[in-house]
Amino acid sequence: MIGKRYPALIAVCLVVAIALFACGCTQPGEKTAQPTTPQGQARESISLSGSTTVLPVAQAAANAYMNTHANAEIMVTGGGSSVGIQAAGEGTAPIGMSSRDLKAEEKARYPDLVSTVIGNDGIAVIVHPSNTVGPLTLEQVKGIYQGKYTNWKELGGPDTTIVLVGRDSASGTREFFHEKVMNKEDFAAGQLEKNSNGAVKQTVAQTPGAIGYVGLGYLDGTVRAVPILVNGTPIEPSVRAVLDRKYPISRPLILVTKGEPAGLAKDFIRFLLSQEGQKILEKEGFVPLGQA
Repeated sequence: MIGKRYPALIAVCLVVAIALFACGCTQPGEKTAQPTTPQGQARESISLSGSTTVLPVAQAAANAYMNTHANAEIMVTGGGSSVGIQAAGEGTAPIGMSSRDLKAEEKARYPDLVSTVIGNDGIAVIVHPSNTVGPLTLEQVKGIYQGKYTNWKELGGPDTTIVLVGRDSASGTREFFHEKVMNKEDFAAGQLEKNSNGAVKQTVAQTPGAIGYVGLGYLDGTVRAVPILVNGTPIEPSVRAVLDRKYPISRPLILVTKGEPAGLAKDFIRFLLSQEGQKILEKEGFVPLGQA
């Protein structure tokens, strides 16, 4: 019987010996080797999460930064401003992206959060390119989203049913629009809620009767931006109009960290605030700091 057990005992002894050898390769207190670049530099990585308005700026800046910092890995994902603020507050992402200021309840829940403004943005009200409606007042835009107007002909446009397109509840753009345009009053029922600026733009571009709202950086030929009447003067949504403080729907773009940023997070934010970073922000259609 004992002889029959020898192979099993030998196998167990071999496993134990290999395990002990592996443990012995690392001395007590010795750190496991970190991933390195071909140049032997320790690789650092951070992630940014949140606002889809800030996302294209952060992604373009991350690409530019990584091109000159071989040891850096920066990952950028969306989800909305509320998601970004929560991620930073709970430590699941070193940097949260937001296109609105922090709410009082967020400040209370995450008292260590630090906000850094990296630029400014305007929110454009958009319609299908075929929609000939003229300039609108903020009160008229509010009325559209409250359901007071249901056909574009009521506002001097085509005889087409109005289709409301907006953002979901996690969106900083929605929060700002709700406060600035809606005066915190309710949206009409039946609004199509989208999870990104890009989704809003795509829906409006494909729906002749639609109206939506997006950050300036998302404007292109697939949609038409409606001028906003300010004291009887139509103001086109543009970087210049935000710079001159003439366009009435503008807001800051923010990066949020838990405490003061450090390490790669600090250096990346510093890069975004630099002349090069601000040029990237401007190229993406937003308004650099010091100019708004």
